[in-house]
Amino acid sequence: MHALVTGAAGFVGSHLADALLARGDTVLGVDCFTPYYDRIDKEQNVASAFAHDDFELVEADLRSTDIAELLSGVDAVFHQAAQAGVRLSWSAGFADYVGHNVLATQRLLEAVQHAQPEARVVYASSSSVYGNQLRYPTVETDLPKPFSPYGVTKLAAEHLCGLYAENAGVHTVSLRYFTVFGPRQRPDMSIYRLCQAAVDGSTFPRYGDGTQIREFTYVSDIVAGNLAAADRDVAPGTYVNLAGGSEITLNDLIALVGEVSGAPVEVDPGPKMAGDSFRNGGAIDRARDVLGWEPTVALREGLEAQIAWHRARR
Repeated sequence: MHALVTGAAGFVGSHLADALLARGDTVLGVDCFTPYYDRIDKEQNVASAFAHDDFELVEADLRSTDIAELLSGVDAVFHQAAQAGVRLSWSAGFADYVGHNVLATQRLLEAVQHAQPEARVVYASSSSVYGNQLRYPTVETDLPKPFSPYGVTKLAAEHLCGLYAENAGVHTVSLRYFTVFGPRQRPDMSIYRLCQAAVDGSTFPRYGDGTQIREFTYVSDIVAGNLAAADRDVAPGTYVNLAGGSEITLNDLIALVGEVSGAPVEVDPGPKMAGDSFRNGGAIDRARDVLGWEPTVALREGLEAQIAWHRARR
């Protein structure tokens, strides 16, 4: 397979590139290195990929570059590129989210339709499309109700994948990620900040009272879901939850990280942040049926790996 991975220098994108290369595929990565976090972290993410002759990285912005040139000979597009995070998606920041998450996705789908119509497009959606729901775990047929501008843009891009599948025959599969964690995680994410606090003895900023619930999914399981979405016979326009089966309150997570790291984490309490839904948790029946997928890495095991990564970076 010749794969195009957008956002290849990011958290999931770099792990996905490594997995593709390890199984013998060729990978063209593209990344625009937005200043959301340090460029040096992203360059370290792709260091292992550069050890392969079958990897190339192009620095380009999907909002403006000629995407058709990137699609030559491509069998599968793994669209990981996005402006991430809930808190910066409000106010003036929304324009960047619309550009990177909606416009870039539309331009990519348009380019695939005309330049490489046989390519499979696997889109990294998000559990943020659900917002606060009346029941849990959420299933794919539950009505999406985003609770943040970020969630709105991820749902809009997912809808674009669906309409390009129905109207133009582009073979899209959308994967709704539930709070991905593991080595190379973005530094703004809660588990990163929590593990870093455990390793260096600093305080962890806890927003809200800590009773909010999240379902965490280890990055290697997310990668496996992406590969299955590209390899298996999946109907165009399909959307699927990828949820790790590790629902936990934030307070219990703080305690667990302290237990795994060997020292309790001091908490700096703060107010609840706008756009943070109270709970997420997804059913994976469709993922089992359609992708043959289910999570294999438990929360404690994944935390052990992530804490080891933080310690190695000191």
